Amino acid sequence: MSATRSPGAEGDRPDGGSARPSGLLDVLRVASVVLDSAGRIVLWSPQAEELFGYEAQEALGQYAARIMVHEQHVDLVVKLFADVMGTGQSWAGAFPVRGKDGSTRFVEFRTMRLLDDQGDVYALGLCADQSTVHRLEREVALSTRMIAQSPIGLAVLDTGLRYVSVNPALEVINGIPAEEHLGRTVREVLPRMDVEALEAAARGVLETGRPVVDQSTIGRTPADPQQDHAWSVSLYRLENAFGTVLGVAFAVVDVTEQYRAGIEAEAARRRLALIADASGRIGTTLDLDHTARELAGVAVPELADIAAVGLLDAVVQGRQASLGRAESAVIRALAVQGYESAEALEAADPPGRVARYAPDRLVTQCLRTARPVMLPEVQDEDLARIARSPEAARLLGRAGVHSYLAVPLIARGEVLGALDLKRTRNPLPFTEDDLLLARELAARAAVQIDNARWYQSARDTALTLQRSLLPSHPPVTGGLEVASRYQPAGATSEVGGDWFDVIPLEGSRTALVVGDVMGSGIPAAAAMGRLRTATNTLAPLGLDPDVLLEHLDRITAGLEQAIATCVYAVHDPHRQECRIANAGHLPPVRLRAGRRPELLELPTGVPLGVGGVSFSTTTVDLDPGDRLVFYTDGLVETRRDPLDERLDTLLSLLGGPDRPLEEVCDELLRTLHEPDNFDDVALLIARATTPG
Repeated sequence: MSATRSPGAEGDRPDGGSARPSGLLDVLRVASVVLDSAGRIVLWSPQAEELFGYEAQEALGQYAARIMVHEQHVDLVVKLFADVMGTGQSWAGAFPVRGKDGSTRFVEFRTMRLLDDQGDVYALGLCADQSTVHRLEREVALSTRMIAQSPIGLAVLDTGLRYVSVNPALEVINGIPAEEHLGRTVREVLPRMDVEALEAAARGVLETGRPVVDQSTIGRTPADPQQDHAWSVSLYRLENAFGTVLGVAFAVVDVTEQYRAGIEAEAARRRLALIADASGRIGTTLDLDHTARELAGVAVPELADIAAVGLLDAVVQGRQASLGRAESAVIRALAVQGYESAEALEAADPPGRVARYAPDRLVTQCLRTARPVMLPEVQDEDLARIARSPEAARLLGRAGVHSYLAVPLIARGEVLGALDLKRTRNPLPFTEDDLLLARELAARAAVQIDNARWYQSARDTALTLQRSLLPSHPPVTGGLEVASRYQPAGATSEVGGDWFDVIPLEGSRTALVVGDVMGSGIPAAAAMGRLRTATNTLAPLGLDPDVLLEHLDRITAGLEQAIATCVYAVHDPHRQECRIANAGHLPPVRLRAGRRPELLELPTGVPLGVGGVSFSTTTVDLDPGDRLVFYTDGLVETRRDPLDERLDTLLSLLGGPDRPLEEVCDELLRTLHEPDNFDDVALLIARATTPG
């Protein structure tokens, strides 16, 4: 199976122009003997010396029958000799010959009459050991039958890599008759094969003599022009008895089944790897959009070139949805992932958009029946049933969408939405194996999406509750200008129990409160609401801050599994002071004109709810223009940085010229509160004003 010259080409002749000798006659060791008409030996070859044991000087002139034939066969030999000499007919046969040492062996003879230019008649005998002849006959017969009947494709190419012989099995493999191979190269016979690699291997075998075993090659032959096949090819150099290179032998075995089994095994391995990857990548957070993006990211490009994840809008809003036969599907797009297909991405609904898909759309059918919909080969008329609009269908057509698959997202028996998959760059259509993989991914992701959906619903409820419990205060009280912020935790975290309060008191005084209930979710928000209510009830009684915290401590101890930190301060503009008590909370920051920001040195105290420990009140000066900054730990604590470093950062941000309080609040949250922070933040800044 490789390419260039036919037998008898110039490269097969030595410089003198004569053909290179074959080694076959040397293997046979054919002896030549010439007898005159009287039966005496007149010519005796060296091979005859070897075969019969007589040297030339011993044999020449001797009566051949006397030294070569056993006595019992003399009459027969004389008769045969007379027939050849008399009739001129050749004779071939075998009979026992006696050697010089007295041993007898069977010798094959070919005898014929010779006539010289004088008219004299002679007899030529060509002789070979019968056992040697029979051995070669067996070997040739065996080789011939094996080559003819072998299920392995066999071929011999000359040194120019042109076909010299082809066995029937290779005719079947290639789908071409043997005579159409001869004298042609592999490139000419099989243009859809990996010819370059085969020719390179054949030349290497011819040059080095080292065989090549089980070289794989893939291609198509006229025997099956529509399908790729795989073959295992072995190559061996052929030489004659003199070591002359005759060509290269090819042995070709069709290993297509093993090749396809290997492809299927590799595909199965990749599917398992993709499922394992999905288990680790999908559901890393409880954020609905993020989980949808994880699903789309796993599907592309291993399974599809375009993946879109959408949920029924009713499901997103916390309602159950079921589609009637004539009902459109209202779908909220959550994620779209594409692989080198800008037009297909443009045709998809962007994340966050709510789109209506008509009853005849394939994704609507998927959602209504809760069953996958697969089109292995998408026709032009199918695009209108895939896309939401005619314009989107045109974009999908230009993108080259040729295969489509939609799989429902089902969790706890409820159809949530669909995983929509398309192929543009990948030339293969979706198969049943792809469908099984898509269903497995969808099943795993649907549970995570459902968890994220319910978590988000619960979080939204808690956040609504908490926001309803936080105060709305005027920007200016009797002696303070106040700004505040509440920032919930990252989208993947539950709402916490942080709160602040600004409570006007008699005599232009103002109570400032910042607290943090440990824990999260609705219980923390509810506990926060009760503590805020208690604080608002106790503050007008004029209690010292430490006494008020003692009351809150007893109230907190009565709440189930509730502990909170809190700073309570009362500002008196007439005395230009602020009296502060701390229950395990981070210290406020005081800013004074011409001085560096400072953390107030307050007795820390213990958190509310611990019980049995008294609190103390500290009085600090607060002149007009001075500012106090109260905050919860979510503003400064992270999992990576030491708290001292974060507090230093807070102080540096608060330094510099005086700025509007609202601007300062925004900067602190923007700079310090990271998007993935797992804690919420309450921030309260107050600037002392000149009493009116």
